[in-house]
Amino acid sequence: MKCNTVIFDLDGTLLNTLEDLMDSVNYALGRYNMPLRSLDEIRHFVGNGVERLMELAVPEGKKNPLFADAFACFKEYYLIHCNDKTGPYPHIMELLEALHDKGFNLAIVSNKYMNAVKELNELYFSKFISVAIGESAGIRKKPAPDTVEAAIKELGVNKENCVYVGDSEVDHMTALNSGLRCISCLWGFRTKDELLAAGAANNIFVTDPMQILDVLQEEEL
Repeated sequence: MKCNTVIFDLDGTLLNTLEDLMDSVNYALGRYNMPLRSLDEIRHFVGNGVERLMELAVPEGKKNPLFADAFACFKEYYLIHCNDKTGPYPHIMELLEALHDKGFNLAIVSNKYMNAVKELNELYFSKFISVAIGESAGIRKKPAPDTVEAAIKELGVNKENCVYVGDSEVDHMTALNSGLRCISCLWGFRTKDELLAAGAANNIFVTDPMQILDVLQEEEL
C-alpha cells in the first residue's frame, strides 16, 4: 500500500539538539561538582530519553545519591534553554513543506519529555506537523511501539500506510517493533556503521532530507 504518513524522530532527525543537551547536562553536573561531559559522549548517551541520558552522564548513575537532584536540575535548565543553539538540520524545512503540500500526514514521536517536544514542535514545525508525542507517565517510550501507535491513532491513519524516520538504533528498533519500514538518516547522532552493527541492514539510508521525498514516491513504499 502507498505510504501517506511519515512519523519522525526529533533529536538527530529533525533538530540538531546536541549542544543544548550537552550544555544542560553540564550545567547540572557542574552544580553538583561532577565531571563534565564532551559533545561526543553526549552524542552516544542520547536516544533513550533524558533520564537515561543523565544516568549515563552522572558518575555511578542512579546509584549516585545526588542523581535525583542533578536530574531535576537538568530538566529545569533544559526546559528554559532547549532552544538556545538548537535548530533544524539543513533542508528539513523544505522536506516538511514538500510533504505537507503533497498531502502526507506528519507526526513526531520522541523519547524527549513531552513538554519539550510540544514546545519545540510549536516553535519550528507546527505549520506542518499536527501530532507531537514525547515521554510521559503511563506509556512506554521507544523502542516500545506505544508512542508510535498513539501517533497513528491520533492521526487516524492505517499502520500499513506509515513509515518511520529516525537516526539511531533506538529508532530502528522502534520501527521494527511497530511493524513499520524505517528510513535511517545519516546526518544525526549515529554513523551508518553503528546502525548496521545494530541490525539495520534492511533499512533505507539517506544522507540528505530531500532524499526522503524520493524514497516515499517509490513503488515499494
